[in-house]
Amino acid sequence: MTMTKPAPRARLASALAALCAFTSLLVAAGCGGGGATSSTPPVAAEPTPNSLSLSFLGRYAAPTTGVGGAEIPAWDATTRRLFVVNGAAGSVDVLSLSNPAAPQKVGEIAAATLGGPVNSVSAFGGIVALAVEAPVKTDNGTVQLFNAANLQRIGDPITVGALPDMLTFSPDGKTLLVANEGEPNDAYTIDPEGSISIIDVSNPFAPTVRTAGFAAFNARAAELRAAGVRIFGPNATVAQDLEPEYITVSADGRTAWVTLQENNALALVDIPSATVGQVVPLGYKNHGVAGNGIDASDRDGPSNTGRINIQPWPVFGMYQPDAIASFNVNGETFLITANEGDARAYTGFNEEARVSTLTLAPALLNNALCGGPCNTADRLGRLQVTNTLGRASGTAPFDALYAFGSRSFSVWSATGQQVHDSGDELERRTAALFPANFNASNDNNTFDDRSDNKGPEPEGVIVARFGTKNYAFIGLERIGGVMVYDLSNPRAPAFVTYINTRDLAQPVTSPASGDRGPEGLAIIPASSSPTGTPLLVVANETSGTTAVFRINFL
Repeated sequence: MTMTKPAPRARLASALAALCAFTSLLVAAGCGGGGATSSTPPVAAEPTPNSLSLSFLGRYAAPTTGVGGAEIPAWDATTRRLFVVNGAAGSVDVLSLSNPAAPQKVGEIAAATLGGPVNSVSAFGGIVALAVEAPVKTDNGTVQLFNAANLQRIGDPITVGALPDMLTFSPDGKTLLVANEGEPNDAYTIDPEGSISIIDVSNPFAPTVRTAGFAAFNARAAELRAAGVRIFGPNATVAQDLEPEYITVSADGRTAWVTLQENNALALVDIPSATVGQVVPLGYKNHGVAGNGIDASDRDGPSNTGRINIQPWPVFGMYQPDAIASFNVNGETFLITANEGDARAYTGFNEEARVSTLTLAPALLNNALCGGPCNTADRLGRLQVTNTLGRASGTAPFDALYAFGSRSFSVWSATGQQVHDSGDELERRTAALFPANFNASNDNNTFDDRSDNKGPEPEGVIVARFGTKNYAFIGLERIGGVMVYDLSNPRAPAFVTYINTRDLAQPVTSPASGDRGPEGLAIIPASSSPTGTPLLVVANETSGTTAVFRINFL
């Protein structure tokens, strides 16, 4: 029997209808009608808080504890489910927060069904998107879509670039953007190109993919290096060397800002044309001026122990942001970054070096800020810096030192110009609150342990808008906890509160040690929250715990 093939418009309508039935959704854009009925109560305007606080509600501890046990959380408001990347298992844990004091696992998207480990997750309107790494990380990975209600796959895996990591939906949910990091193999003999995949998921059964790459910048390597973009991998083109890390999208869905962490730069992407318009260097932070100091050594105290010693040093910090978020104040778009820092440390190429191992120029061997030779253990000798910057040639002594990260968060204009940096505030606040465990790492309680390498290490940042105010939530990977800042004045953010649910009196091997190593953060708005109030979710990589906090308006 001959069957007539439906017209394209009819096929699309049928597919959308199937999706709505498949997921039991009533989404205005996809299922007919969609508007409020006469019985739908009006939505009250959200109040603008004078300030806010955080209250710990509960946590879920993944059975696969340890590094990677909980990495990235994503909330689906339609099904009211929380999806958490379990990096230790390469899977996704599905949690119910119907009782936030005792989150329960209600499902799983197993690694065995995906063909590789999950690196990131995002959710919108009943659809869950996963970034899945290939078994060989230098091969192209995939993005895979799932029904948030029944965890069934939607369509076939979508091929993207190598090592797809962070991914995010556009504000309208029609576009999915993926940062394809393109890291080299350990021998540095294979180095894939970094890129951003732009996936049209307006019909999730038939997604289309475009790629915003960096090949157009290959001929501009010298120009980019001179401007301050770090392009330094062995024999790498610009496209191979640039490694997209994290993405934020403008409110109108037309522009994406992408951190290039190792490169200390920012990419500006035009979404409609799927092109990278600019690669913007972020510059270097001068740790030698008051207010920008760091504690640079873990052995600057008596008997070769540490001490709290935050002061100016003749060092520059590479901002090297991990997470980035965008927000709007009075019609102007701003960006905020968590300046974690990251080194390329491979068998085939390693840029990490302690200052004590470098040959220093006279200006650093007898320096006023150091109070003597900078390369001793009680000064800068223990500090981890890059060996790719700071000297005129490969054999010349180092006359400048560049550390990884800047131990701060920064606010930038939409074109990548810095308008604020938090200076040494994060390190000073944690020193005041945890003097006995200052700069402890996420896998030990050792005093001063991370002073020689990135300090508290801000990694995650998200922005939530309540009423007319924006608040930034910043996760500190090492000492732990979340800092909160009021962004009403983007050029002078105001500290609001800090919460840390780690128990430093407990050994890190004990479940009683609490939450360690915050990696990803998510906000659950009041409109879909099980408590009727906004919640903050923090996935803690080292402890393998997912912590839930109530956001209290003051």
